[in-house]
Amino acid sequence: MMRYAFPVMIAGIAFTINEVFDKILLAKLLPEAVAASELGKYAACYKLALFMTLFATAFRMGIEPFFFSHAKSKNPQRAYAVITQYFVIFGCVIFLGVLVYIDLIKTLFIRNSSYWEAIEVVPIILLASLFLGIYHNLSVWYKVTDQTHYGAYISIGGAAITLVVNFIGIPIIGYYAAAIATLAAYGSMAMASYMIGRKKYPINYPLGKIAGYLSTAVLLGGLSFYVFPGQMILGSLFLVGFLLITAGLEFKNLKKLRSNED
Repeated sequence: MMRYAFPVMIAGIAFTINEVFDKILLAKLLPEAVAASELGKYAACYKLALFMTLFATAFRMGIEPFFFSHAKSKNPQRAYAVITQYFVIFGCVIFLGVLVYIDLIKTLFIRNSSYWEAIEVVPIILLASLFLGIYHNLSVWYKVTDQTHYGAYISIGGAAITLVVNFIGIPIIGYYAAAIATLAAYGSMAMASYMIGRKKYPINYPLGKIAGYLSTAVLLGGLSFYVFPGQMILGSLFLVGFLLITAGLEFKNLKKLRSNED
């Protein structure tokens, strides 16, 4: 039990560094005259990633028992790959939905309009939270094989990235560095888990489709947020288009999965 759980505890501490230390370092590394206001803006806009965080957390709590219960079944890797693919799809929908309706959401969740100045960190934080969720899906290999020490190593590496990027970047670009550090940490953790897991517990993830959904959502979200800000009708068309394309592509796959089960 200790061999399994102690690295998980270390990973939890490293995760806390990733989640909390950016706010602490903003208060410490920025000039005292602006530190409080900049931290307030960043923390307020950071909350808008709550939609992605809640989805990823609920998904992880619901799916991890499935991972363990199917670890001894025939070809569990196939099920893990499909689950990760659909997690990415739903995560992309949330990512795109928040960016399309950001003007409405910010008025509901951030009443102080002076905090809206930091709204441009929201796409970065949303993407970082999505990568964290992907990492949790990709981490199934070290959990079901009782190699949790790899999870500790990966999480410590993510915490190191968080600290280095924040220490270097905050004095230069302020809270943008904190957002970039979060994305860099979670993106690197997801990549490291995939690369190590490919050798320790190979899972044939549909990387092409996952990359396609991610890049399409990022492109449409970027267009809606940066190029056509405030145009919710156009953004809604982007969202509906993404949903229709995804439904068209996945309908055949769902039918194929259904036929295989039968």
